[in-house]
Amino acid sequence: MSFYWYLKIFLPVNSNERPGLVHRIDKDTSGLLVVAKTEAAMTHLAKQFFNKTSEREYVALVWGDVIEEEGVVEGNIGRHPKNRLQNMVYVDGSQGKEAVTHYKVLERFGYVTLVSCKLETGRTHQIRVHMKHIGHTLFNDERYGGEKILKGTTFTKYKQFVDNCFKILPRQALHAKTLGFTHPVTGKFLQFSTEMPEDMQECIEKWRNYVKHKKDFEE
Repeated sequence: MSFYWYLKIFLPVNSNERPGLVHRIDKDTSGLLVVAKTEAAMTHLAKQFFNKTSEREYVALVWGDVIEEEGVVEGNIGRHPKNRLQNMVYVDGSQGKEAVTHYKVLERFGYVTLVSCKLETGRTHQIRVHMKHIGHTLFNDERYGGEKILKGTTFTKYKQFVDNCFKILPRQALHAKTLGFTHPVTGKFLQFSTEMPEDMQECIEKWRNYVKHKKDFEE
């Protein structure tokens, strides 16, 4: 018996046939998930996410120097009409579903910025779509064009540096850092946090080093 079928037997199944999953993250995004052990717990937790009473914080490395120290991105998110693998923002609200993302700058590296993103809603690819919408595609997000050098110089050393960063972090630079919700049995509010994985930490450390030795990469 596979582990998946084991989960289907012992955990409640959600509307997408995923055993126990109340909240999920995108493929190649690291971090925290919420899994329910019972039907009652799944219903209780799902309502919290629907009613926006849960807490979700992500950390992302994005292309460009984010001008504002913090801000809010609002805009309906729906399927891209020309690329079914992507979503996009419909500014006029004619399509898609409401989506709200709060962001805050954590650290600046010149051509990329480390940001915290807190979600009010939980749309598919929400952070990836909203940050791209305001001109700050996630670093190495292949689906949304972040695997190209979007900011920086034309110097060969810089290109080699970015390529090395891509190799260290071969995925979108997004980590589900913190989750908070009310326990369905005890009624206590719980908050969980996890450190960024090594690949993302190493990539960020390389950008810190880049800032210190910027001239060496632009000669």
